[in-house]
Parts: sequence; C-alpha cells; structure tokens
Amino acid sequence: MCSVTFTATPVWVGVDVGGTKVLAGVVDDLGRVVRTARRTTPGRRVDIAHVEDALEAAVLEAAAGAPIAGVGVAAAGFVDVTGQRVMFAPHLPWQGEDVRQRLSDRWGAPVVLDNDANCAAVAESTYGAARGCRSAITVTMGTGIGGGIVMDGRLVRGANGMAGEFGHMQVVPGGRACECGGHGCWEQYSSGNALVRSARELMSEKPSVLEESTGGEPPRLTGPMVSDAAAAGDLVAREAFISVGDWLGVGVANLVAALDPDVVVVGGGVSAAGDRLLGPARDALVRSLVGAAHRGVPPLVPAMLGPEAGLVGAAELARQAQSRR
Repeated sequence: MCSVTFTATPVWVGVDVGGTKVLAGVVDDLGRVVRTARRTTPGRRVDIAHVEDALEAAVLEAAAGAPIAGVGVAAAGFVDVTGQRVMFAPHLPWQGEDVRQRLSDRWGAPVVLDNDANCAAVAESTYGAARGCRSAITVTMGTGIGGGIVMDGRLVRGANGMAGEFGHMQVVPGGRACECGGHGCWEQYSSGNALVRSARELMSEKPSVLEESTGGEPPRLTGPMVSDAAAAGDLVAREAFISVGDWLGVGVANLVAALDPDVVVVGGGVSAAGDRLLGPARDALVRSLVGAAHRGVPPLVPAMLGPEAGLVGAAELARQAQSRR
C-alpha cells in the first residue's frame, strides 16, 4: 500500500501587542481571522525576554503546528521608519531594540513590524470600512487617540515612521495638561479619558444615574459606565458623548483640511457608541471644515473590524512584504 504525506499549508499570523494583552491570529487571504490565541502582557518593568516569550507562545498556539509563512507584529508604540525597532512603548519594555530580527529568529519566519494604529488602518482599508477607497484616515479612539493614513493605496509612515500620532495635535493652546508633557492635545478633549472626565464634571451639576453606579464617588466612574448610562437614556452621559463627539469632529476637520481623504474611519473602544458619538462629530466636521459648502465632505464612518483590526492589518502587511520579494 502506498503512503500519502499531507503537508500543511503555510499560514500568515498577525499579533497585536498591547499594554495588557497579546492577541495572535491566523488570517486568511480574505482578511478573516481563522484562529486566535491570547497571552497576558507581562508589563513594562519586566525583562524584555518575558514579553517576547509571550509573543512566541501566542503565535505558535495560533499557528497550531502549521508552517508559518510570515508574521506581522502590531506594537503599541513608536516604530522606526525601517520597521526594525520599537523606539518607545509606554506600556512595554522595548526602547530601541531590534525587535523584528529577534522575533524572526524565534519563529524562523519573516517578520513585519509596525505601529498598531497603522496596522488597523491597513486592515480597514483592505478589508473593512474603507475598502475600495484610494485614501483614508483611520482614527482610533481608546484611552487616547491614535491613527493611520492611507494615501493612494499606500500606508503613510512619515520620515521617522511616526505619522498618525493625531492625539497630540494641539487643539486648545494652553489647554488641559497631557501625559505627553504638552497642553491642549486633541485626546484630552476626545477620547475614553475625555469621556469620563466630561461625565464627572457634569455629575456635579446635574442629577444622573451615574451617581448610583459610582456609589456617589465620581473617581470610580469608568467609560463603560458612561456608555451603559447613555444607552439607558441618562442625559448627563449623553451630554458627555456629545462633548466628546463635537471635539472629535473638530479634530477630524483639521485632518481633512490637511489630507483631503475619501473617507474617515473611526475605531477603538469609544467608537462602539456609534451614532451617539458620530452624529455630533459629523455635525462638528461640517461646521469646522473650511469651505465645507463648496467641497465634498468625506463620510465619517465606524470601523468594521473591531478589536482584531490590528492583527488583521499586521498579517496583511506581512503578506504584502512577501509578495514584493
């Protein structure tokens, strides 16, 4: 009797490395996540090897024994323009290390490294809300604001690889202090942190179910509490979303004036509020954009790929890099 040997098809893996978790996934050529694996991020103050051990374990579990064609790594930090080094990551121990080569050695496969927001922008442009558009801006709204730029079908990284740090555009000179050391940064007025801050300020002025949610202690307030209260009709929570949405539209108007994209995609945890956030943002975009009455105003749309966008985009970048060889 003859024997038949079956060879597993090589897989493309994307891995999103954040401050709290490592999420790896096998992504097929239609952008679908086939299988995932998760690990806890060891943290910033541990040995670098511990973080890279977590990445290695998650990728190998997701691959499930299949040969690895390539790995894309989406890192929550500044990645140099060559895509070799993480120059700084606020919640990870990397600081100027040659991450790409070390990880490639671990997996025995080519590795592509980029900023997590850039990877999300690639994912949304290739498979998601901006599919079919030549140019798109993706704004990611979480604790702060990040973003990515795709122009003429190509990711724009900038001279230092750090394009898309939209959250630190100054929108209010001399405004609120920011963790970056500046004042008046956009993310201080439109982000998850800004949503909570706005709701806390309003709680001191108006009655709200948020008083009960926090036990009368505003410092206990969280973004999900505000979202739940807004969905239930609480006026304070809804007013907080209007404030954050209004500032979102102001900032987006600046991006549109500078880059004139086909579409602006809004992702990240705060964007789950949908039109409660995007409705005020669209109004503010039209109101704030110079010449809005005499030009096409790009649609402001929610992201489609959710929390897996980073790993999907990372895998896509790895696939694209291999196809160019």
